[in-house]
Amino acid sequence: EPTVPGRILSTGPSYAWLKISDGCRHACSFCAIPNIRGGHRSHCKDMIVREARALLDQGVKELNLVAQDLTEWGCDLDGKQDLRTLLDGLLPLQGLERLRLMYLYPAGMTHEMLKYLREAGKPFVPYFDVPVQHSHPDVLSRMGRPFARNPREAIDRIRNVFPEAALRTSIMVGFPGETEEHFEHLREFIEEVRFQHLGVFAYRAEEGTPAAAMPDQVEDRVKEWRRDLLMEAQADISAEWLSRFEGDRLPILVDAPHPEWPGLHTGRAWFQAPEIDGMVYISGPGVEPGALVDADIVECRDYDLVALA
Repeated sequence: EPTVPGRILSTGPSYAWLKISDGCRHACSFCAIPNIRGGHRSHCKDMIVREARALLDQGVKELNLVAQDLTEWGCDLDGKQDLRTLLDGLLPLQGLERLRLMYLYPAGMTHEMLKYLREAGKPFVPYFDVPVQHSHPDVLSRMGRPFARNPREAIDRIRNVFPEAALRTSIMVGFPGETEEHFEHLREFIEEVRFQHLGVFAYRAEEGTPAAAMPDQVEDRVKEWRRDLLMEAQADISAEWLSRFEGDRLPILVDAPHPEWPGLHTGRAWFQAPEIDGMVYISGPGVEPGALVDADIVECRDYDLVALA
């Protein structure tokens, strides 16, 4: 078990990653994680809360919970706790401004869990990282995803409870057997759902996984072409969504000085996770790493914002 005292922050003073479990009990056909890391093992609640408190004592304002599947936390512990048990221990912590949940399996986003999060309020931020991988049931079934039904159900469930939610997902193109028809289904899904943040990956065979031995492997050039098409569509979706914030005043968490422009810093609004989403370029009085400052959004780009404090 990892120990808490003396953890060195490599992320700067504003945010930290907090791992709550290891391994995975799902058997997705493309993934080697269960082979490498074994089955799901929850870290104990007291240890996680102690580590969180130690990070906040160092001045960190945002905690990002990570695991192979956050919604599985607690299922292997005595008393069969669930994620709500852990969040009950984290949400009241002094100094916590933002709590973000990264990597939530769609099946785990039950109405009960969503209702709990709605009632919890701050510091929970309504940002949902739900990796759906694909939209077509044939592809999902071959992927061995634990919910080979319509992923739209989970998205609608979240948006019914959190209309203002920022949604992130990851998509895989070029999975063995993915036809042009499957891809068109996926492209329409992306255009309809309009995720605020989207990561698209071209399938790569992992040695020892069932998918690596499947017939009908897709050519690399086709995979890359499909990936590029989705990313082009997403740039427009992201730019359109960000444009609604122009002229607004938002709290921005400042992460670091810009490496090239003196006086300019990078930071994030509540709907931007560190290292994977766009960012806010911010300048003005009181702007320094670790500060949470109110700033006017003066410009919107495809993935980023520009703000003045």
